[in-house]
Formats: sequence, structure tokens, C-alpha cells
Amino acid sequence: MKAHDLLDKLRAGERRALARAITLVESTRADHRHEAQKLLDAVMPDTGKAIRLGLSGAPGVGKSTFIEALGKHVTGLGHKVAVLAVDPSSARSGGSILGDKTRMEELSRDPDAFIRPSPAGVTLGGVARRTREAMLLVEAAGFDVVLIETVGVGQSETAVADMVDMFVLLQSPGGGDDLQGIKRGIMELADLIVVNKADGALEQPAKLAQSQLISALHLMRPRSANWKPHVLLTSALTNKGIGEVWDAVTNFETVMLETGELEASRADQARAWMWNEIREGLIEAFKAEPAIAAKVHKYEADVAAGKITPGAAADKLLKRFRHESD
Repeated sequence: MKAHDLLDKLRAGERRALARAITLVESTRADHRHEAQKLLDAVMPDTGKAIRLGLSGAPGVGKSTFIEALGKHVTGLGHKVAVLAVDPSSARSGGSILGDKTRMEELSRDPDAFIRPSPAGVTLGGVARRTREAMLLVEAAGFDVVLIETVGVGQSETAVADMVDMFVLLQSPGGGDDLQGIKRGIMELADLIVVNKADGALEQPAKLAQSQLISALHLMRPRSANWKPHVLLTSALTNKGIGEVWDAVTNFETVMLETGELEASRADQARAWMWNEIREGLIEAFKAEPAIAAKVHKYEADVAAGKITPGAAADKLLKRFRHESD
């Protein structure tokens, strides 16, 4: 795949070209990485015009159903929605195992929606390493709402919070007395908390969870000095509260734009992204160095056997990488 073959089709919003472009940026082949970087450099002027949402929540909270309901609501208002859904990876094949297109069947048929499941791989926090680049590509293809769904396993949701404008945390009603099990760190990342499944027998437990979450938020410092996190109730199955969620998103965007915080936040994210790429590149170069490859397994075995401390082993390998004598 060549960048120049995809560029015009991508800008025209051709879905097949977009899918191929994302496949290109996800590839680890050196020649593909070179073409991917050329493509990303070319589309940069076409990016940055979308609202970027991150969504997380524990497995079973109804993320896919909620995203489908929200996506259909937003496309109904004339927007184009891209969902980058990061699936848990199969340990055997490395591929996605949940299959978001089958879980969002109606949204996947919407001509104004694009769903791309990607395996999380070994990336901390369940965010695929190339999710940021995929986000730029869907923006260049004309999608003005980008939603990134994380695995939601509680490892490090900072990964998604640091690449989006607004972080949405989904919660289930009846999760235990005093919101047992909710991690303070994840709640502090949230710009909006949504208690889903607020219907039928779960409606009253959902209202109780909402009041508990509101009380809990009073004890936490919000991420932004200009925005106080909201706690809303929804039922994705009945579309209850979905419009209010979108209203909160648009209000958030307005406040962040008017205060200049959106621009400042994206600038900080871009710098952090650069340093993350440097770290990833250095690790790859480190592992590819012949002097390291010849000794790394020995030091790993020695560390595992308790013959040497991890710090000492790392120091010896780094000295070999720098071609320094012990």
C-alpha cells in the first residue's frame, strides 16, 4: 500500500480507503511504517476538527449498546461518527475477540458511521498503540465525532484520557454498597459519568448510584478548572437519557473552546505523543541491537532465578547498548 494511492480517496471519505489506511498505520513492517508516516504527514491539515470522546467502563456495563444508541442519535443530528473500539486481544492469534461490528449491528449499517475494532495487544490500558493515528485518519476522512472505546479493565485508563477531549465513564447500577469497586483514579479522569441500564427493576438502583456518584465527586478535584463533571442516567436499550448525554458533550466542547483549554490540552497531548513514540522507538532499537539480542535471554534467566537484581541486569544491558565496558 502506497500513501499517494490512498490520500485522495481518504479525503473523499471512501470507507474502503479509510479501512486500508488504518491497516497501513497498524502494520509493524518497516516499509509500511514509512508509507504510513507519509500519509499521516499529508493529512495533518485535514485533522483536528472533530470532537474526540473516550469511553470506558467495566465489562458488562453495556458499552457497545450505549455507543450504538449514542452513535445513532448523533448521526441523526447530521454528524458523522467514527468508533475506534479497542478489543481485548486473543492470546493465541493477537486478533480482536469481541467483534464490535456484530455487537453494534445497526450502527455498522449506518452510512454516516464507521466502526473499526482493533486488538489491544499488549498495550497498557487497552488502547492500541496506533489508535492515535487511526483517529487522525478518520478525521481526515470527514468524521466529526470520534469515539474511542477502551477495554475497560482498569489497568491505566489514562492512556485514553490523554488522547481525547472528553473522557466518559460508564457505570452500572447496583454495583454494591457505596459504589464498592469503583476506582478513585478512574473517576478522577472522568469529565462525564453515565449510569447505564436505568430501566425496569434497575431504575431505582441507578438513581441511588447516581446520588452516590455525585457525592463522591464532591470529594475529588476535577480535571478541568472550567468544567464540573456531570452524572447522568441512561438506558441505552430504550434511548432514555441519550440526548442529555450528547447535550453534555456539546456543552463541554463549547466551554473548552471558549476558555482555550481544548487547544492547550491538544498541544500537551501532541507533545506527550511525541515522547511516547520516542520511548517505543528506543525500545525497538534496543531489542534489535545485536549486542543486546545476544545477552538479553541470559539476563532474563538470571533475573528470574534471583542471581542478579533487575536493576543490575538492566544497567549491564544498557551499557552494552551504549558500547560501554562494565
